[in-house]
Amino acid sequence: MKWKSFGTSGLKVTELCLGTMTLAGQADEKQSFAILDAAHAAGIRFMDTADCYPIPITIETSGHTEELIGRWFKQRKVRDEWVVATKAYFSMGPWPTQRGNSRLHIKASVEDSLRRLGTDRIDLFLCHGWDPTVLLEETLRALEDLQAAGKIHYTGISNLRAHEMAAALVEATRLGVTGFQGLEPRYNLLFREPEESLFPLARRFGLGTMVYNPLAGGLLTGKHKPGTAPAEGTRFTMGDSGRVYRGRYWNDRFLEIAQDLKTRCEANGFSLVTGAVAWTLANPDVTSAITGVSRAEQLADQVRGTAITLPADLKAAMDAVWFDLPRTPPSLDTPRLTEYY
Repeated sequence: MKWKSFGTSGLKVTELCLGTMTLAGQADEKQSFAILDAAHAAGIRFMDTADCYPIPITIETSGHTEELIGRWFKQRKVRDEWVVATKAYFSMGPWPTQRGNSRLHIKASVEDSLRRLGTDRIDLFLCHGWDPTVLLEETLRALEDLQAAGKIHYTGISNLRAHEMAAALVEATRLGVTGFQGLEPRYNLLFREPEESLFPLARRFGLGTMVYNPLAGGLLTGKHKPGTAPAEGTRFTMGDSGRVYRGRYWNDRFLEIAQDLKTRCEANGFSLVTGAVAWTLANPDVTSAITGVSRAEQLADQVRGTAITLPADLKAAMDAVWFDLPRTPPSLDTPRLTEYY
């Protein structure tokens, strides 16, 4: 498992990051511990979680994933071996003060995450989304204060547009604070919008990139067939999260593409899962790809994606997919909170 620099910061991370939104939800505690053990055995030492996990995201279950990770760290005694990223932004209670990127909410979220994880610091803290209701200065100064206190070490932000990150970089320079050091966009061979502006921005300003959905929510496993409904228990059927994922990926065109690529990958001796991960990591603008599983045995095919080089013809076929897809006009509206995971 390769380690990479997270942009120009001093942080080092493994090229695969264990996504944990399934832990304490789709996966019960025994399964979750098995997933964490398997990731550790595979050499993964970077994990991504959030205060609002597991999915489907509800106030009633928020925090359960961090609590489970905290119990695993306590039992396995491996906290110092791991780079832990967690996030805050989504509602953690019924009041407007319990969400977003305000100083009040960020500070409370960090304290609560530290308690749930059973740790004295968060290695990488990310705002889980862009908050247009809070001044950037307030958010950035709050993060700077938490860094100065040693409660968080590095910072980033998930689910934002390039012009928003550019604004944050300008504001950090104006204020003389560290600002965001990395970003977490959605990225896979069916969704390559970050290549247009986010990745070039990250490259220019030395930002680390940890990308989520390399398997398109499980569609790039190839197990789903065109003309069928999503199977119960998959990412596509879980409450409001399922609605979001169906909107992103569930259509016959994508399902047909997945079946074709599955056949091509298997002809080369590996699964579509392995091929999709290898394709994602082949982009030099990707620092780390966030892998997510609901059973420990699913992890092996994703780990294999770190060890292969795609044949040129298969890589070309995967590259061509995005350019053959229909395009929709960009939205000028801020996405609703429920559309971030």
